[in-house]
Amino acid sequence: MKQEFVVAAEEAGQRLDRYLAARIPELSRTRVQELIAAALVRVDGNAVKGSHKLRGGERVEIEAQPRPALRAEPEPIPLDVLYEDDDLLVVNKPAGMTVHAGAGGAAGTLVNALLGRGQPLSTGGSPLRPGIVHRLDRQTSGAIVVAKNDFAHARLAAAFQRRKVAKTYIALVEGSLPRKSGRIELAVGRDPRRRERMTARRDVAGQARPARTDWRALASFGGCTLVEVQLHTGRTHQARVHFAALRHPVVGDTLYGAAKQERVGKIALPELGRNFLHAARLSFQHPRSKQPVEVRAPLPGELRDYLRQLATAAGRDPADVDAALGAYL
Repeated sequence: MKQEFVVAAEEAGQRLDRYLAARIPELSRTRVQELIAAALVRVDGNAVKGSHKLRGGERVEIEAQPRPALRAEPEPIPLDVLYEDDDLLVVNKPAGMTVHAGAGGAAGTLVNALLGRGQPLSTGGSPLRPGIVHRLDRQTSGAIVVAKNDFAHARLAAAFQRRKVAKTYIALVEGSLPRKSGRIELAVGRDPRRRERMTARRDVAGQARPARTDWRALASFGGCTLVEVQLHTGRTHQARVHFAALRHPVVGDTLYGAAKQERVGKIALPELGRNFLHAARLSFQHPRSKQPVEVRAPLPGELRDYLRQLATAAGRDPADVDAALGAYL
């Protein structure tokens, strides 16, 4: 599909790749750069680099060809299966694992691991996403439900859409929250300047969609607050962008303003190397039996250890960590 744009005077000074990513939201900046590299983008008839600065008044032409179809391949990656029956399974996804490949292809994903088990998966999604009903961010760990057949996929997807799935997370955020509990209701949409980020706003405008996050403080350690989080909607990066909007970003989440390394007084803690965000519990109605299902994913050892280090640095008894976490261990 060929598209043409004339660069407005107020758009002058932008890089070509960023300009096109903003003008065509359905194309990622990575895909735009691929099209530029393939000479499928021209400025006043000339092929240029993605870093080319626009002056205003130029005619930009882009041939937005789709990528060739890809399919995920099985890989022998071990998985921590929390629950399984004939229709579905719930996996405890580790931080660092992507749920499924992007259109550019990838290995080592949850889908690759699921296919490596040799089991049937639903075909309700694309060839890159068999079985996948919902997602977790790459650096978020915890419970994720997978459909084994199209019957289960359709009903689980409908349950998520109707907000009938209860999703509970454990997070550690920077700073001391002002109350013991609260609710965040801010619309979430793509950041037009940094496409890898989302933004939160009070009004629903453009591509922003309503989002609600409820939270309850469990304990404070070394200037950080441990919180139980209930997501009532499922927007991309929802918990992360909501707490960042409160100026209490999730520990380790440098994309949204968290420190690379937390400090307690003069003590610098080791870098966490991931976001302190864990999908601890999923509750839903079974798609076939209609019986309630609740699955818990224990807090990963690296997060528990980090909390104990934080408590020790703050002069607290590390045993206080286990007392605060309770059933989430």
